[in-house]
Amino acid sequence: MNRPDPAPPTHSTGIIKSLTCLMFMMFAMTTDAVGLIIPEVIKAFDLGLTAGGAFHYATMAGVALSGLGLGFLADRWGRKNAILIGLTAFSASSLLFIVGDSFIFFLVLLFTSGLAIGVFKTAALALIGDISTSSRGHTSMMNMVEGFFGVGAIIGPAIVAWLLASGASWKGLYVVAGILAAALSITALLTRYPGTKQTAEPVDAKAIVAMTSDPFALAFSLGAMVYVGVETAIYVWMPTLLEGYSGRWAWFAAYALSIFFALRAAGRFLGAWLLGRMSWATVLVVASGGILACFGAAVLGGRASAVWSLPLSGLFMSVIYPTLNSKGISCFPKVRHGAVAGLILFFTAVSAVLSPLAMGASSDLFGGPRFGFYLAAGFAVVLFAGCLANRVWNPAEHRLARLNDSEYEDAASV
Repeated sequence: MNRPDPAPPTHSTGIIKSLTCLMFMMFAMTTDAVGLIIPEVIKAFDLGLTAGGAFHYATMAGVALSGLGLGFLADRWGRKNAILIGLTAFSASSLLFIVGDSFIFFLVLLFTSGLAIGVFKTAALALIGDISTSSRGHTSMMNMVEGFFGVGAIIGPAIVAWLLASGASWKGLYVVAGILAAALSITALLTRYPGTKQTAEPVDAKAIVAMTSDPFALAFSLGAMVYVGVETAIYVWMPTLLEGYSGRWAWFAAYALSIFFALRAAGRFLGAWLLGRMSWATVLVVASGGILACFGAAVLGGRASAVWSLPLSGLFMSVIYPTLNSKGISCFPKVRHGAVAGLILFFTAVSAVLSPLAMGASSDLFGGPRFGFYLAAGFAVVLFAGCLANRVWNPAEHRLARLNDSEYEDAASV
């Protein structure tokens, strides 16, 4: 008797995971390389530091508005459609850099690329939940994806440095990113995605704003916001803090930012493994405690300590954001993952704009970048206190366990 052929798989999990990782790597190439581009833009257009910093703020503003206003697209139109829209828009805005030579034109493109990032990133984050089989697996996968983001943060600055050293324009980075985004969009178009359940609740920007009334959505969003305040101190202001340092570790200072990015990337791959074996709440306490120790050493020991302690913080920072993001998203049914991902992304992007501004203002007001790091150390204290309180009381435990049972195929652990 002939047996019927097995049903074809409903989606291509391996390809989807690879696409998601490459998407995060791709946009990190541009967002985390902006620190090298800003000095070139300032010289080319004779700008001040505040105006030149708009190259960072324009993208983050687009991401923030997109997360809050367009994050619902992943839930309403489906993950695949939202990813295709976001990747296509990102590719177009990146490739258009080669046809313009105006500062305002560049800012418009950066803002548009930020909007696009918000669309495909929230869809990708929701998609991680669709293909995960447990809440713990979701967190592990989130750390793996963010690990590729860390890789992109290394590749992007390296490309810019090579372009500038060879006499080429920094705009070549955006051409590379645009071509990669186009290739990813074509691959996504040909890939089978899992179906998305529909919800009877309204799926729009108002629904995302309404989620702030949920204590878990708000708490995880604020946690991500505080963390980003700590992280931006490194890649925005650490080079300024260490500029001109000529002490014992001077050779180390020249590579401090690269070492930070490398440790952050390595730590995220390690975090994906570690979180599959340990309590996420415990890991967050250890990691946030390590960050606080690094910033404490920088504040108390001055630049002689900061030159090695601040780059080292990348190893501890690596696990914080993807874990907060994952657990915040996992506190909601999969049909709302796009919306909650958009809300967390909004708080993240707002912090990426306001925190460096506050640190810069503190530095200007009191007379040096070390004062901005006093503020960042304060953020680190708040982050550690929040992680410690979460470990002691674990308020999300019951909701995570309940949704783990109802939303995932394998409910072995949270």
